[in-house]
Amino acid sequence: MGIQKLLFSKNGLSTRKLANLLLAFQEGDRIPTVTELNDQIQLARGTVQNAIKLLQQCGAVELESHGKSGTILKKRDVKKLLEIAGITNILGVMPLPYSRRYEGLATGLVASMENSYDIPISLAFMRGSRNRVSMVLCDRYDFAVISRYAAQRMIDGGMPIRIVKSFGLHSYLSNHIMVFHDRRCKDVQDGMKIGVDQSSVDQKEMTEWACRGKEVDYINVEYTQVLQKVLSGEVDAAVWNMDEIRDKLYDMSYRILDFKQEKDTEAVIVVKKDRKELVSLIGSLIDADVVLKNQQLVMEGKLIASY
Repeated sequence: MGIQKLLFSKNGLSTRKLANLLLAFQEGDRIPTVTELNDQIQLARGTVQNAIKLLQQCGAVELESHGKSGTILKKRDVKKLLEIAGITNILGVMPLPYSRRYEGLATGLVASMENSYDIPISLAFMRGSRNRVSMVLCDRYDFAVISRYAAQRMIDGGMPIRIVKSFGLHSYLSNHIMVFHDRRCKDVQDGMKIGVDQSSVDQKEMTEWACRGKEVDYINVEYTQVLQKVLSGEVDAAVWNMDEIRDKLYDMSYRILDFKQEKDTEAVIVVKKDRKELVSLIGSLIDADVVLKNQQLVMEGKLIASY
């Protein structure tokens, strides 16, 4: 049976649900029993059995029974499973590419995600790690790029997300710094107006950490406007990304924030926790080494950013 004909059959919905579920398994894995599948996709036993047969008939999977040991996924055709599951594209969202490091990260992700499954993969850009994750949780995007620090803070706070790929220290940024309007200033002083973006977990918490013990006024500022607000004097200081200061040769006073964990410098990819198919899919699509190699070439000026 052809895939399009299968999808419009009376078992089309159940087959689509099962294909989506099986994308989370690798060849050689034991798949759930029919009873377990019933519980997971909430369909009748006979319906699930018919869906399994249809997936085998169209060549999407090859299963092998091992008696009491269960059923093994011997082979899978990811391209067919994706088509049956209705996954026609993958959308990701990452920070605005205002630094060479971010441009390199975007370039590396696009280069790495070129695939043999014929799935278009697109990147969008949005400020604020909380904004990006909220869009993933409401299924506007499939994955988000944020820092490991932000990801861990959100997970610890009960946010239903999961880290599926990480790229190592300094893949997200080189360092967070505190920039000052007054060139003579090197430290936060009582009475200062400090710019803070409430939608950025990193920037907000780094700001609070850098201002600990000081009596300051926090001024809400969008992350993209932070630097201009400091330059104009509307705020006295703010936490910022050292990469942009270096890239654009801003002549400003700043102090590197000695944040011991360094999790704020590492880029990770997060997905909605219950999107198990994406854990496997993104794991196979994205090669961290390819991403980092392209990022480095862009940062060195040896490769034109393309995303």
